[in-house]
Amino acid sequence: MCGIIGVMATTPVNQLLYDGLQVLQHRGQDAAGIATAEGGRFHMHKGSGLTSEVFRTRNMRNLEGNWGIGHCRYPTAGSASNPAEAQPFYVNSPFGLMLAHNGNLTNSDELKREMYLGDLRHMNTNSDSEVLLNVLAHELQVASNGHFQLDEETIFTAVAGVHKRAKGAYAAVVMIAGYGILAFRDPCGIRPLVLGEHQTPQGTEYIVASESVAIDVLGFKLIRDIAPGEAVLIDKHGNLSSRVCAEGKPYAPCMFEYVYLARPDSIIDGISVYESRVKMGVYLAEKIKREFSHLRIDVVIPIPDSSRSSAMELAAHLGVSYREGFVKNRYIGRTFIMPGQAVRRKSVRQKLNAMHQEFVGKNVLLVDDSIVRGTTSREIINMAREAGATKVFLASAAPPVRFPNVYGIDMPTRAELIAGFRSEEEVAAEIGADALIYQDIEDLKKAVGGLNTKVPQFECSCFDGNYVTGDVTPEYLDAVEGNRGAARKQSDEDEQLDLTPMGGETVN
Repeated sequence: MCGIIGVMATTPVNQLLYDGLQVLQHRGQDAAGIATAEGGRFHMHKGSGLTSEVFRTRNMRNLEGNWGIGHCRYPTAGSASNPAEAQPFYVNSPFGLMLAHNGNLTNSDELKREMYLGDLRHMNTNSDSEVLLNVLAHELQVASNGHFQLDEETIFTAVAGVHKRAKGAYAAVVMIAGYGILAFRDPCGIRPLVLGEHQTPQGTEYIVASESVAIDVLGFKLIRDIAPGEAVLIDKHGNLSSRVCAEGKPYAPCMFEYVYLARPDSIIDGISVYESRVKMGVYLAEKIKREFSHLRIDVVIPIPDSSRSSAMELAAHLGVSYREGFVKNRYIGRTFIMPGQAVRRKSVRQKLNAMHQEFVGKNVLLVDDSIVRGTTSREIINMAREAGATKVFLASAAPPVRFPNVYGIDMPTRAELIAGFRSEEEVAAEIGADALIYQDIEDLKKAVGGLNTKVPQFECSCFDGNYVTGDVTPEYLDAVEGNRGAARKQSDEDEQLDLTPMGGETVN
């Protein structure tokens, strides 16, 4: 999960890109980067850390030009922060290209071998985003038939070639030197990508972004989602064209976007994230009435922030008081997307503080969006007991997370997933809850899918083990888990030694 943005404007675009990355910061806190185009030149600055940490006034001044792209990075391989893997990535052959990518390629290793042996291209990092960039560059070379001239037909043909070779989940924005901005989405539409516009006296400005909230905040108007397998091309004169370059795959947006990843004020694939979370609360309340009516619940308290919408609706349907029992420190990052288990565990109590008066002598129902590793849940339940709660129940707006995610979310190994090999009773005992209520997966699908019946299904592999791209085998999962486990061990060791690099790198 990363945040990507691309803007074609009529005025300097650096501030727009910076502000857009700030809005999308929840999608990745590991690194940030912006690249702009002026004439035939690219300007870029990127580095490790939050957007506000990477960019200074001198960096922004150097990002000249009226069009550009931005990226905030969330590492999915369990590795320590690596400045070399900050995006955008750049290649200069056969055309100057800058790419920012959200997702994960499931055949990255195979493509690397093809790039090296057949396409004679060298990778500088372990990032699958660099692989995707080089596949696109090669397909552009093939589509142009060695003439090194680009037009709309050539670019769309190249994207079709990428879709034939790349497997997995990906949404990408690309700057093509001297031409414009290209945006495309994987054939299943797993990772989100939306399109917006802004009318000015100088002409129409366009924006593509991971979530509609970036479009809203920057003063653009949401046009639509970029369709699965579709490519959108905006040339430097502001002309927009589009084409579906891959068909025949199941349309299956990532369910975890609605559960946790996206901001509640976003609309993704025609579905309001806020409304979907409200519906999750309704279905969860109905399950509690049906199967847990014996529980005496005095108060419903959300675990901020993603679960708040579900918790409020759940409390209303149960006729139980809703209270804010935890105060959140806004300056601590989201623990789920922090690299390294040690950092996640340490940050929980730094991030949340309990208000004792809401817990003392009460049977408390805590509501969370999901339970992944269980680290946060265990700490928060302990905090509720320390604050004086008589009993602590926990409800999850999502089903048990039992399987690794290979499409760009850091759920690496089943051994690290608390529900991977445990029953619900065993999970409850492990995290110290007096009762544990999970959302049923069919209810989750109804809660989200009922808001847009044109979306036929959702990518729910972390809940049901069904990988929609059809290429994820048990052998593949074993290899991924082995690689990620080794990388995570090294990451945790580096954190203990405080070796995580910080700072930025400027490339002109």
